[in-house]
Amino acid sequence: MIPASILVVDDNATNLKLISELLRFEGHRVLAASDAEKAQVILEGALPDLILMDIALPGMDGLELTRLLKGDTRTGKIPIVALTAFAMKGDEQKALAAGCDGYITKPIDTRAFPVFVSNLLAAS
Repeated sequence: MIPASILVVDDNATNLKLISELLRFEGHRVLAASDAEKAQVILEGALPDLILMDIALPGMDGLELTRLLKGDTRTGKIPIVALTAFAMKGDEQKALAAGCDGYITKPIDTRAFPVFVSNLLAAS
């Protein structure tokens, strides 16, 4: 597995820490943001290999930020995976329609998560 640079955007400090630690344990470089605005600032200076995006963010939500990033020539090719506690029928379709390349429900499965991320990185 090749280490990657991954931006994690989540307003829940516990989720942000857990996901970041799991990714670091796998050897990845983690960039972390607690809202869309902080993520945009990070993206001005760095282009990660993958973005893990919470949907329910304060201010601009994750789907709106995904649409902005996918519409930008600089960030449009970065795979974005929705990380969400919303697991209602139709939510995955909304995330994919906004431009997300994948969908993970929270709470995440800590055993399956690293495998999912590795497979996603290998495919991109």
